[in-house]
Amino acid sequence: MKEPVGLTRKDGKRPDDVTLLPWAQGKPLTWDVTVPDTYGDSPIADMATMTGAAADKAASTKEAKYRQLANNHVFVPFAIETAGTWNNLAVELTQELGRRITAVTDDPRETGFLFQRLSVAVQRGNAVSFRSTFTTE
Repeated sequence: MKEPVGLTRKDGKRPDDVTLLPWAQGKPLTWDVTVPDTYGDSPIADMATMTGAAADKAASTKEAKYRQLANNHVFVPFAIETAGTWNNLAVELTQELGRRITAVTDDPRETGFLFQRLSVAVQRGNAVSFRSTFTTE
């Protein structure tokens, strides 16, 4: 199926994905995932004062970036810090997805499984990033 019209911004950037069926209020769900690095130098000042500051900042940046989608889509910025902290909207979306999967499968563990799969994906990404810092000598 072709990508829905209106997702691409003037600069060519577009969100990660969109549902084909309406999610809420008759609008499709659109999301964009980001994983801010919490081990670098730049976020240390923010992180020292508040847990999840890097995720919240990244989510706010995504919301501003795709603000024009709000007219026709339900947009969710999905941010998970490399240290593992999630922004609130990412947690809420994952919980809702888990509830909807549970409604189909009748397995109440689906939400937990979904959180685990996403957390492992971040850990694998961290491992790849960490491994790439080694020299080949």
